[in-house]
Amino acid sequence: MDKVVLTEEKETLLIPLYGKAKESEKQVPLLVDKKAVEVVEQIDYNFKSLKIPEKTNIMMCIRAKMIDDFVRDYLADDSVESVALHLGCGLDSRYDRIENSGVDWYDVDFPEVIAIRRNFYQETDKYHLIGSSVTESEWIERIPKGKKKYIVIAEGLFMYLKENEIKELMRRIRERTGGYTLIFDAFSTFAAKKTKDHPSLKKTGARIHWGIDNPQEITSWGLGIKFLEEKYFTESEDIKKVVGFGTRFMFKIANIFTIAKKAHRQS
Repeated sequence: MDKVVLTEEKETLLIPLYGKAKESEKQVPLLVDKKAVEVVEQIDYNFKSLKIPEKTNIMMCIRAKMIDDFVRDYLADDSVESVALHLGCGLDSRYDRIENSGVDWYDVDFPEVIAIRRNFYQETDKYHLIGSSVTESEWIERIPKGKKKYIVIAEGLFMYLKENEIKELMRRIRERTGGYTLIFDAFSTFAAKKTKDHPSLKKTGARIHWGIDNPQEITSWGLGIKFLEEKYFTESEDIKKVVGFGTRFMFKIANIFTIAKKAHRQS
């Protein structure tokens, strides 16, 4: 296909795509994503120019696997009508990795991103592509009402939005669905400020707008939110299984210091 031309935060979708492809080719990978390898091979882009640090790549793959595991468990009961909204999906292949033929799945991202995605993914009666900014309101009208379970996945998304945009997005989804389970990852406020120095974000020109130190704060937004759980990527058991001693030691040290431990985690 033609050379990919994306700007600012849209170009960041190539970072996790390339990271998963690189990880999948390791002898003992954290995550296997054959689709990522396939897509990278077909896109005409200088991926090495993204300059993804190994630590960043490990964290992205741990993040993806933790979210995959949560979503897979959430959707395990095939007898219940379920809908999954994957917001800011980029070129991620989570629908394929989850392998759940019963869920009604919606991948949502900017129109130009979905246009690229259509080169690699085909819609079915259970798998849908929606080209829209998540901050627009019209796309939500395509989500079916009255289902038993809804899960909303916001991986690598909320940090690029402003707090008022996140609140409005959550409010509109609740109005449409009646209630849902949300899983997202977030920077601490300190980490959000420091990301301007990250080499991959410097390359893309993307800006980080939002970080949060205590996810319990979200329950005060007046949207009927109930906080369930917070997990730290530095505590993942997968680190112990597949990365070298030096990297394990680095994460162990990070766990000692709250500012490092909370830098990037999921809720």
